Amino acid sequence: MARKVILCRCEDVTAADVAHAVSLGYADVEEVKRYTGFGTGPCQGKECLRGVVAAIAEAAGGVDAKTLAPFTSRPPLVPTELAVLAGAATRASKRK
Repeated sequence: MARKVILCRCEDVTAADVAHAVSLGYADVEEVKRYTGFGTGPCQGKECLRGVVAAIAEAAGGVDAKTLAPFTSRPPLVPTELAVLAGAATRASKRK
């Protein structure tokens, strides 16, 4: 019986999802990230990158995982104040 192997717990990306992306021609880590969404959750790929790279290498026919470059990390465009995330009013809006 086949098991669902989850590689990215944040975004629920499975080994089958990665294999499917590679079968469609997405050959590098950045392309697979954009197709599947892995590495875009709270951990930003810190937990799943190694497993996904291994899955890409295996699905690509035994490519050496060391030759696959990691995806590009990008910070948010503008930092978000913790008060905004907590639902509290910001200092600027309190002054008005």
